Amino acid sequence: MDRERNASTTDRSLRQLFRPGSYEQVVAVAHEAARAGRTTPLPDAVPSMLRDALLRVGVTFLHAHQAAAYDALHRGEHVVISTGTASGKSLCYQLAILERQITDDRSRALLIFPTKALAQDQARRLSAQQVGSTRAAIYDGDTPSEARALARRTASILLTNPDMLHAGILPNHERWGEFLHHLDYVVLDEAHVYRGVFGSHVAQVIRRLRRLCALYECAPQFIVTSATVARPAHFAERLVGQQFAVIDEDAAPRPERTIVFWNPPLLEPARGERASALSEAALVTAECIAAGARVITFAPTRKAAELVHGHVRRRLLDRHPEAADRVQPYRSGYTPRQRREIERQLFDEELDAVVATQALELGIDIGALDVAVVTGFPGTITSLRQRWGRAGRREHGWGVLVGGQDALDQYFMREPERLLSRRVEEAVIDLHNPHISTAHLEAAAYELPLTSSDRAFYGELGMLTADRLALSGRLRRQGDKLVWAQPHAPAPAIGLRTTSTSQYLIVESRQGEVIGQVEQERVLRTAHPGAVYLHMGQSYRVERLDLETRTVVVTPFNGAYYTQVKTDKNIAIAGQADSRPLCGALLAHGEVEVTEQVISYQRRDSADQRIIDTTTLDLPPQTFRTEAFWLEFSESALTAAIGPCIELNDMALPGSLHAAEHALIAMLPLYAMCDRWDVGGLSTPWHWHTDAATIFVYDGYPGGIGLSRRGYEAFEDLAADAMRLIRDCPCDAGCPSCIQSPKCGNLNEPLHKRGAELLVSRLIERTPGN
Repeated sequence: MDRERNASTTDRSLRQLFRPGSYEQVVAVAHEAARAGRTTPLPDAVPSMLRDALLRVGVTFLHAHQAAAYDALHRGEHVVISTGTASGKSLCYQLAILERQITDDRSRALLIFPTKALAQDQARRLSAQQVGSTRAAIYDGDTPSEARALARRTASILLTNPDMLHAGILPNHERWGEFLHHLDYVVLDEAHVYRGVFGSHVAQVIRRLRRLCALYECAPQFIVTSATVARPAHFAERLVGQQFAVIDEDAAPRPERTIVFWNPPLLEPARGERASALSEAALVTAECIAAGARVITFAPTRKAAELVHGHVRRRLLDRHPEAADRVQPYRSGYTPRQRREIERQLFDEELDAVVATQALELGIDIGALDVAVVTGFPGTITSLRQRWGRAGRREHGWGVLVGGQDALDQYFMREPERLLSRRVEEAVIDLHNPHISTAHLEAAAYELPLTSSDRAFYGELGMLTADRLALSGRLRRQGDKLVWAQPHAPAPAIGLRTTSTSQYLIVESRQGEVIGQVEQERVLRTAHPGAVYLHMGQSYRVERLDLETRTVVVTPFNGAYYTQVKTDKNIAIAGQADSRPLCGALLAHGEVEVTEQVISYQRRDSADQRIIDTTTLDLPPQTFRTEAFWLEFSESALTAAIGPCIELNDMALPGSLHAAEHALIAMLPLYAMCDRWDVGGLSTPWHWHTDAATIFVYDGYPGGIGLSRRGYEAFEDLAADAMRLIRDCPCDAGCPSCIQSPKCGNLNEPLHKRGAELLVSRLIERTPGN
């Protein structure tokens, strides 16, 4: 292959590849026009030393939004910067930090990144600028112990992640007193990642940081950045607890971008079965490389990344063998040195393509790429835009979405304009989830006794929760203070990615090695005896689940089947907060108590999903409180909605309710930043509490994190999308692209596609009285 092919030739080849009609898989093509940037000279106030450093790395001017951020930070404001990918958000905070440290060599800055790779990338950029005596150092789980002590003593810019701040720095704040006393800036980069459970934890960690800053008599300015988040001021204020100035008018230039929707061909139209999205992503990647393009392809899992990489290599070996070695996979599980080397090869254009997991979604500088291929809708518009934004930073960029079998993927393949017209989602942060806030109040009390002044950080509700912790013996009163009552620090036991503080260890049976952890709320569904468990891209069979010692014993597994559990589920309404009438139903939102019991599992053939056998299980039920919205249907409304069109036999009604439940859950990620796995549901022709046919959709985390609340607030739009999902799917009786769910606890039985369509259509008719 001619490696000297110029950009215009490559662009023409890509236009031909993605021209409607070239491949039947190209179902839609859209164009985003190029945009000119708006610039301004470097501010006169920038010190000459910093000006020279900027010139050395090619910065001769600022974009207008960078200048606006500079001015806001000079005014002492907290700033949230929400501009597009590759718009230079990092320079906004680098400029302020480096300027302050030139004028005050005691000034300190804390940069918090959601991944280690981002911290590494930012450290390289700061080192390249070589400004005065500033010293940037990384402090994370990969930092050797001797380097940690050096960083604590000498770093003027500390780069870390929320986990290390939470468990390593805050509980040991006495060692960090000098650093905290001189802390001027705290940066939360790529902040859209801080949503749901993780974001709710990080919001509490930041409040713990702020109260310790007050102890050491400092009041740092906070800088929050994100390319893709709705209502940035509201989000930043929830995350940090301060008022923010907003910089959201992107003044950076943007090249033309073309968006391509690539749908794998139907193999079995009646069953809705399509060709593999992974093989189609490999086809697109190989064809783009053959066209002379540089490509990043995103795969949904670590194992998928390896599989797509293998498919790409085999395709290239047939036609362009010299290019096969210029493609690499990239995922978690590689050593830091391996990941840094792949990043370097990309940046130096030694690779034509990389097949990555979400690990490369965020803003690591990996040079100029032409095409970003996304395998399957990643769950949110935010994440999709981030991934597409990795390509076309200098020249015409191409973003490709390869549709998967999932319902949301196929919805967008049929109605691409609904994806392109959607704004990015609002990140959900719940400050009052008791399972999260309680744990961090305990951690805060360990770090510094809680007093009435902490209302400034936790509000009245937080202090009432602290009083309850004292009554239960978790905290102890000392005069007007509340202190941690145990001899050990609580923070290390608090995981930031789950509401549960209880973890089960996964132990490999042959060597006795601990290879991972699984949360208590997921262990019975995913790690029951006999389960096929995926971890780090490898398959294991669960040999033993010990509930007393909280261990899961596994052995490597190479069988050709997977397992799927069946659950028995009950829901009790614990409290109704809101309700409103719909056509033929009452929509309500409130607190529920969910009881789930795994009662059996099926072994299914990996090739054709055939049931091999079913095994019963004797496992204890799990009960937790969470939030839900629910629909109560009157008998007359059900008869009016579906009775005239289908026979209301024993299976039609429960199948219609069940299928409608699945469709609503499938579409909920469009309204709340979540995955369908974050949400649960139950439908029944008669519920003992409502005395009516009822559909429940609930947050899958104890305490809830606001997902069902978003569904309740946007229900009419959610139901309209669910109706279109069912109506427009070409299958006969329901498939994974519409009403079948991969996580159904009842093994997708019964389901009634036509009944669900009629039922949901009825809900979005005019509300009585309107």
